Amino acid sequence: MSAEVKDRLLRRIAGRDLQVGVIGLGYVGLPLAVAFAEAGYRVMGIDINARKVAAIREGRSYVEDVAPERLAAQVESGRLEATQSYAVLDSCDAVSICVPTPLTKTRAPDVSHILDAADKIGRHLHAGMLVVLESTTYPGTTTEVILPRISSEADLVVGEDFFLCFSPERVDPGRTDYTTRNTPKIMGGTTQACLEVGSALYRAAIEAIVPVSSTEAAEMTKLVENSFRAVNIGLANEVLLICDRLGLDAWEIIDAAATKPFGFMKFVPGPGLGGHCIPVDPQYLSWKLRTLNYTARFIELATEVNTSMPKYWVGKIQDALNLAGRPVRGSRILVLGVAYKRNVNDLRESPALDIMTLLMEKGGILSYHDTHVPALVHQGRSMKSEPDLDQALDAADCVVIATDHSDYDWPAVHRRAALLVDTRATGR
Repeated sequence: MSAEVKDRLLRRIAGRDLQVGVIGLGYVGLPLAVAFAEAGYRVMGIDINARKVAAIREGRSYVEDVAPERLAAQVESGRLEATQSYAVLDSCDAVSICVPTPLTKTRAPDVSHILDAADKIGRHLHAGMLVVLESTTYPGTTTEVILPRISSEADLVVGEDFFLCFSPERVDPGRTDYTTRNTPKIMGGTTQACLEVGSALYRAAIEAIVPVSSTEAAEMTKLVENSFRAVNIGLANEVLLICDRLGLDAWEIIDAAATKPFGFMKFVPGPGLGGHCIPVDPQYLSWKLRTLNYTARFIELATEVNTSMPKYWVGKIQDALNLAGRPVRGSRILVLGVAYKRNVNDLRESPALDIMTLLMEKGGILSYHDTHVPALVHQGRSMKSEPDLDQALDAADCVVIATDHSDYDWPAVHRRAALLVDTRATGR
């Protein structure tokens, strides 16, 4: 019977004769849903946010990586729909979980969103269904946490009656060279049959599938990828701190080192880490290892350095104002760029917000300008991007470059600002 269930699902995948559910329509879920629809599947996006559901139904994209015309084309074709109701899972043959996995205030994994999604799936789990978890998590989550929750109410056997995989998202917002379709996709199955079915589903929408031996291996792969980045960014930030003590230009040093054609990969310093992945994912691995009485020393040290960078730059701003004969308190400080990285509108974990908070605590009068973020709410305070950049630059006692969006005229900013602190070395 198990081979029949698998073979029937594989035939339906090959014929694109199935419906795929995508739970969570954010920076990961919406691009994936559109990619599945473009591959010929019928896709039902599920999100508790009514505004996102309404936007999709109207063909309006709120994710910069998804062009409005791409989304509208799939909605108009009828291949992509959106809803707030999990009842549609009854008619879904496969479902991908793309919900947030943040940290708690104590920097422990917060998997409440995936647990909720698993419970909802469990109420609609049926024979022949494939479930794929994409949300970043610690090794063991898929088999130890998700599997018992989705199968607790059904008399179904994984790998025989239904299929369960982990395939970590690899979204890098703002990139145009690597997208959902052409970024290789890691796939780990709870069983070999699960791996076969999961790979088949995604192969239609993604150019390269990279199978690994287990869901735990796939979970660990994702954490290694972003721990690698966090540790190396931590090194670059420490190089900045070291060069500051030595009176050297850190960016000059790093650029010179990057001319070596082998044995060196360039990472640059900045105001700190932002986004959902790099500041968060290594902490999932570090937390898991603490439960096993092991300290992930490189991760812990990199985290210490990276999280200290906003405070370092606030010190630089304070020093610059002091040299100009002004205290922070009462000074008009304009922050250019509040998104966590260039050319995106994503504010998650943005170090620019930490810098702004620290300056406000010191009595600074803060404003910001960001071509990608027209408005924001931070710590209960609503702010809008300054409508006229030139006027804002002229009015500021100090300008802080926190995010180096490519649509700014940086030489003009440098010329116009009376006092400038540049965390991104845009003047090089």
